[in-house]
Amino acid sequence: MNCLIVTAHPLSASLCMSLCDHIVAVLKSAGHQVIIENLYEEAFDPVLTAKERKSYYSPAYDAGQVSDRVTRLLAAEAIVLVFPTWWFGFPAVLKGWFDRVWGPGIAYDHASDFGPIKPRLAKLQRLLVVTTLGAPWWVDRLVMWQPVKKIVKIALLKACAPGCQFQMASLYPCESLTAEKVARFKQRIETLLGQWPHQQRMK
Repeated sequence: MNCLIVTAHPLSASLCMSLCDHIVAVLKSAGHQVIIENLYEEAFDPVLTAKERKSYYSPAYDAGQVSDRVTRLLAAEAIVLVFPTWWFGFPAVLKGWFDRVWGPGIAYDHASDFGPIKPRLAKLQRLLVVTTLGAPWWVDRLVMWQPVKKIVKIALLKACAPGCQFQMASLYPCESLTAEKVARFKQRIETLLGQWPHQQRMK
């Protein structure tokens, strides 16, 4: 599969980046093609421009400043998002990636009557979220009702890629981890990725 990994953490030595490296190794060992977008390292500007916003309901959305990212999104058969959950939401740079890259005429089409939007990401088959949280699991699930999961699964995929299979792996609480717990989490990621269609490379 053509896999796009999008990661959003400002520290190169962070747990998220270590998890990203592990994911890349697992995917490549299974024969997948991997493209990485490190939003912080690439200094991606998350701010939707006035020109982009003005073109939202025009015949063509102005994606000129993010055209390379649009091309990679449209080519992706699978996406892995690797990021820390901050304040029970996305890092701003990742939210901006959705705002600017998942635009009209790319990820979806506007309805002529301003009703429900129409999905365009028919090629996208799998999406895995890998995220770390400082909060314990029960706060995210029982108090906050998993806002990040709802946004990705319902607001984004249901609207833009309803045929895509969604998976999520959340590591709680990341501020008090042991090496053993991290190893178990990496094994869980391997198990999830092992469910993707793959072809083992010849040794």
